[in-house]
Amino acid sequence: MGLNLEQIPKVKSLTKEAFIQNYFKPQKPVVIEQSIEDWPAYSKWNLDYIKSVAGDKEVPLYDDRPVKHDEGFNQPHAKMKMADYIDLLQSQPTKYRIFLWNILKEVPQLQHDFSYPDLGLKLMKGLPMLFFGGTDSHTFMHYDIDLANIFHFHFDGEKQCILFPQSETKYLYKIPHSLIVREDIDFSNPDFEKWPALKHAKGYITKLQHGNLVYIPEGYWHHMKYLTPGFSMSLRAIARKPKNLGKAVYNIMVMRHFDNMMRRLKGQRWIDKKNHQAIIKTNKNYKIVRSSVSH
Repeated sequence: MGLNLEQIPKVKSLTKEAFIQNYFKPQKPVVIEQSIEDWPAYSKWNLDYIKSVAGDKEVPLYDDRPVKHDEGFNQPHAKMKMADYIDLLQSQPTKYRIFLWNILKEVPQLQHDFSYPDLGLKLMKGLPMLFFGGTDSHTFMHYDIDLANIFHFHFDGEKQCILFPQSETKYLYKIPHSLIVREDIDFSNPDFEKWPALKHAKGYITKLQHGNLVYIPEGYWHHMKYLTPGFSMSLRAIARKPKNLGKAVYNIMVMRHFDNMMRRLKGQRWIDKKNHQAIIKTNKNYKIVRSSVSH
């Protein structure tokens, strides 16, 4: 038995009105298969093209090692020239990923290859971010610090996307004072004996291909796994729901600084305590659910 996931609905195209009414207002994900065919990026952007325009740039790389107390927020695990990194992606599986790579800052000419879609939400123009990964590399299950509405465009290859709404957090073994769940959960093949509450979490899954756009609603948990080497671009719009906006401000202004302070003060003991708390809290919720179902 696998996770309780339904396929994200796929549509060929979507009007602004239909997007707002059917997906944004109810906060449901959707894949739009043909939304960017008029972009130059649709035909130009692949790994070889990125190598040709950004090959000499040094890029920060991340893998799937667990968070350690002495590593700063988003501190890279390695660095490499983009050309060497793309050679590595194309030659063999690698855990190394690039995330939050700002193309306006790093390769300004790329901004001429795309436009900001008009789906009724005001997109943040200064934050088009690229994400790269090799076969079988993946992100931890996480949600974004600002709980933004995310428009995630995929280029080159295939990528699997698993989403959970915030309502399912109670089953996901979330680490306190953080944006991630337990890093030792394999979302491709979860061990339900070890993580029994996961069986109750209801989420979504899809496979993204070149040119697809997935809309990830505010604060949704997301887990991305590269099935082949490839890359994606995210555009974002600020959280609209007051609760999510308040949570975003708290995450940025309070939670992140508190967590960094505790790492400095308590070291690895702080990380270990949080990992332990994730199990205690989630299994407590799981038992409450089980008892209410059995009565």
